[in-house]
Amino acid sequence: MIKVAVCGANGKMGKEVCNAVLEDNQTDLTAKIDLYGEDTYKTIEQAHKNCEIDVLVDFTQPSSIFENAKYCLNNGIKIVIGTTGLTDSQIEELKSLSNKNNTGCLIAPNFSTGAVLMMMFSKMAAKYFDNAEIIEFHHNQKKDAPSGTAIKTALMMSEAKENFKSGNCVEKETITGSRGGTSYSDIQIHSVRTPGFMASQEVIFGSMGQILTIRHDSSDRKCYMPGVMLGVKHIAQNNDFIYGLENLLN
Repeated sequence: MIKVAVCGANGKMGKEVCNAVLEDNQTDLTAKIDLYGEDTYKTIEQAHKNCEIDVLVDFTQPSSIFENAKYCLNNGIKIVIGTTGLTDSQIEELKSLSNKNNTGCLIAPNFSTGAVLMMMFSKMAAKYFDNAEIIEFHHNQKKDAPSGTAIKTALMMSEAKENFKSGNCVEKETITGSRGGTSYSDIQIHSVRTPGFMASQEVIFGSMGQILTIRHDSSDRKCYMPGVMLGVKHIAQNNDFIYGLENLLN
């Protein structure tokens, strides 16, 4: 049995992960970690001292994920990260720690297979279009913007082309930020935060006389659980560093 701890266990995603771990006959939920709740450990260190942990799944906050991940990788705990908000330099540092300590680490901006396919399809389309922008939609309790999914999508698209503003005129914003944020290969990312959404994303490609839109919508957090469990089982058996669930779907 794979001994799994869930950090952020009493959050909306954390509760779903706990249920998925309990329902799987290959995994055992050995620790629930959260600042709130009577049946939880308050810190990873506290859980580590009292429980066996093969893999820790983290769905916490952008402000805490980096330190959580460093503790795990420096103490022989394999980690599956669903929390977004890590910077490029932090991801590189975690990769170095994972390799140095021979401890598996999976960072997945999105665990939905449909969202991952959207990202893969966008990378394919990027070869054939010179202009593209991303719009991502989330509920108004999401703290980081743009989303990790949007950032990862832009990164994958940038591997196909260096610039996605071909032919654009010189722009002037009369309201700062109205054109969104500029990411890899000059891909503009626009973040929407409002009640009613859970998680959606559109990648819009344009060329003379045509528009291609690739869109994915999540309406239930259960859609992430097959991807989470796939990640847990892979990391339990391997000590590699992986950024993006697409690397397990190929």
